[in-house]
Amino acid sequence: MGALSLLEMLDMVKSLVQQPQTQNVWVVAEVQDVQVRGGHCYMEMLQKDDQGRQMARVRGCIWASNFSRIAARFYGETGQQFASGLKVMVRASASFHPVFGMSLVINEVNPEFTMGDLLRRRAEILRRLQAEGVLEMNRRLCWPMVPQRIAVISAPGAAGYGDFMNQLYSSPNRLRFVTRLFPAVMQGASAPASIIAALGDVADCMDQWDGVVIIRGGGATSDLQAYEDYDLASAVAQFPLPVAIGIGHERDVTVLDYVANARLKTPTAVAEWLISRGDAALSAFSNLGARILQAATDRISGNREQLAQAQGLLPVAARGAVERARNRLSSASVALSGVSARMVLPQLQKLSMTGAAIAAAASNIVSRRRDALSSAEVLLGALSPEATLKRGYSITRIDGVAVKSVADIPPGALLETTFADGSVKSQIKST
Repeated sequence: MGALSLLEMLDMVKSLVQQPQTQNVWVVAEVQDVQVRGGHCYMEMLQKDDQGRQMARVRGCIWASNFSRIAARFYGETGQQFASGLKVMVRASASFHPVFGMSLVINEVNPEFTMGDLLRRRAEILRRLQAEGVLEMNRRLCWPMVPQRIAVISAPGAAGYGDFMNQLYSSPNRLRFVTRLFPAVMQGASAPASIIAALGDVADCMDQWDGVVIIRGGGATSDLQAYEDYDLASAVAQFPLPVAIGIGHERDVTVLDYVANARLKTPTAVAEWLISRGDAALSAFSNLGARILQAATDRISGNREQLAQAQGLLPVAARGAVERARNRLSSASVALSGVSARMVLPQLQKLSMTGAAIAAAASNIVSRRRDALSSAEVLLGALSPEATLKRGYSITRIDGVAVKSVADIPPGALLETTFADGSVKSQIKST
């Protein structure tokens, strides 16, 4: 029997591989090493067991005539690029080439299967964290009223980190924040371990921080697959400081958004959220100051009225007391007119002394009240704005509002300064 040439042997293999039952078959596999060259898409298709060991492996390709259509539909329905690490359902035909060997030529991809697989994996992570009792641990933590010491986990030099810092340090009310970057890889297979390591660095000095923000700018949705990781989600869920997430675009959602204390759309939105908390506290303090001022003003006004009433009533009260005493003495004198001189004279003397004591007491009361009124009048005069101005102070206003800090004076502002004997107007060139 003659020997077959290699080509003849491989042609026989080709005829066996390319049978009708191996054409246009739906296949489920994981794709790795996805590359696009010359419009064609090449990849490795794998099947693994529960321990992650490879059970099958074959080359796959999508020719340029189909790839642009398949890629556009896949992105439109899943929000991510056709990329490595995805589990897919494809319609493929077995192909064998004498030089390039076995491969699967893909002519269709089912986006719904991939989307369902991503959601299934996320749901499995959340169920596992729930079963372990850690899912809501970080969400139960409370941020301070004004969080100002912020540990930032991001990639150095990333656009998202730059946007966050620019927004944070340009607040209209000039809020002051203390930040420190804990650098980490924010995409790719090494991202989860890198972010977990950065969280560990923050934990080593956690007393210095009010909370943690994990931020990353937008990009392809496939780049966010690194955040669908159980170990990373568990680390965030159990972190002892509140964590805010600002990853990707508004439409992007990862498993971290379900376990972190606060989920914001973007890095800029995280900065705006921190600023809003500071602005709210400033507003509350301003309202409290206004209430204290109003209460003090009302109390002073009430005391002034009471003093005025007392000043008017005291002379009348003294005269009334003296007059009533005289009337009583007169009545007593008439009643006692029939009493013997021996008994009347001592009583008359006692009455005379009582009248003098009453007059002296009334005089003392009037004198003390006058002294108190005089002291109050002196005190009120010393505390009045006019007295303050006479001591050399002045009041500077912009549009009728008193200026409390040089930071409140913009260049070019028109100032009105009031002194004890008049006022002047000036314009600021610089501060």
